[in-house]
Amino acid sequence: MLQVMTTSVSAGIPMHLDPSAFVADSELVEALSRRAVSFVCDSDRVLFRQGETPNGIYLVQQGMATLSMAAASGERILEFDTTAGALLGLPGLVSNQPYTLTALARAGARIGFISNVNFAEFMKSSPSLGFKILQVLAAEVSAARRAMSE
Repeated sequence: MLQVMTTSVSAGIPMHLDPSAFVADSELVEALSRRAVSFVCDSDRVLFRQGETPNGIYLVQQGMATLSMAAASGERILEFDTTAGALLGLPGLVSNQPYTLTALARAGARIGFISNVNFAEFMKSSPSLGFKILQVLAAEVSAARRAMSE
């Protein structure tokens, strides 16, 4: 499990976020992969930036991506690596709110993109997998709460 330490803006205390919270189970990964448009990143590539309107979600199919968050001042307050199976941008897409993190796919990563429309169709056609989407969202919330309490 990868873990990158960052500093909290207010107290300078290291914050640990469990990147496995972003990883979906294999059944959900396979189902989303069938709907995804896949591409390989020849070099590091920004998938989305904090504050942008969601256009879909990204699935790390192989390789690694880095997620980060910046304070209003621009200071980076959170950064960690994710691995294959990670769903990126899910909270923004589901809530129809701007992305709260920036996602950077690392060189060599294979990424699957599922557009807003394809994700909505997926949810309608695969209601049994909707629970697995909720599990990923809940894991992200729990990981963030644990990180803030440490």
